[in-house]
Amino acid sequence: MQHQAPSSPVVAVIDDDADLRATVSALLEENGFTPLSLPDSASFFALGPEPGVDLALIDLRLRGESGLMLAVQIRERFGLPIVMLTGRGDEMDKIIGLESGADDFMMKPFNPRELIARLRAVLRRAGHPAVTTPVAAGSQVWKFGALQLDVTRRELLRADGSEIPLTNAEYRLLEYFLRNPERIIPRTELLTELGNDLSQYMDRTIDVLILRLRRKIEAVPSKPIHLQTRRGQGYIFVMQAV
Repeated sequence: MQHQAPSSPVVAVIDDDADLRATVSALLEENGFTPLSLPDSASFFALGPEPGVDLALIDLRLRGESGLMLAVQIRERFGLPIVMLTGRGDEMDKIIGLESGADDFMMKPFNPRELIARLRAVLRRAGHPAVTTPVAAGSQVWKFGALQLDVTRRELLRADGSEIPLTNAEYRLLEYFLRNPERIIPRTELLTELGNDLSQYMDRTIDVLILRLRRKIEAVPSKPIHLQTRRGQGYIFVMQAV
């Protein structure tokens, strides 16, 4: 019996800039995706109750409407993974986006290869068969408490093997802590490590990410045993609870 290969992921590119849509769509096609170029929310919702989309790539600043509100609506109605495109100077909107659960952010102008890598990572975490890979024998794994982070697959796993979903920013923050355990890390260092797409954020961004990460890795987030605060200094990651 012949098995049918997984279909290529369909990505809705929602942006009012026709040139950017064309550029991103061409990039996606070259890398095995099926792009769906849309100028606004009305075009997306016109696709009907089953839009046939695997991921929505949304410009934060859509002309005449809020890309953030569109992202929230798409998430609530269709449960799709969301990646936001943002411009510099949108700090508060980025923070709100993080708090509302956007899977990832890319700041314009972006590196094409990084965009493709980010989209694949988000789709893999969502379980799309075209980008899901088997567990590698040589996976690098860090264990702390009852959890483990598989660096090769970029997955946070419980003891029973089930995955705890992380956004790209949450993953990068946790991996950095695990690479630098038992050391007090200043907030400025964490912002720098998160890269150029997040380095322009206000300090509150780190607070938001720390809060979200604690909810996922700590038994009692308000009393963390791994991801601890050192008031006035920064944060420290304790691998083994005392």
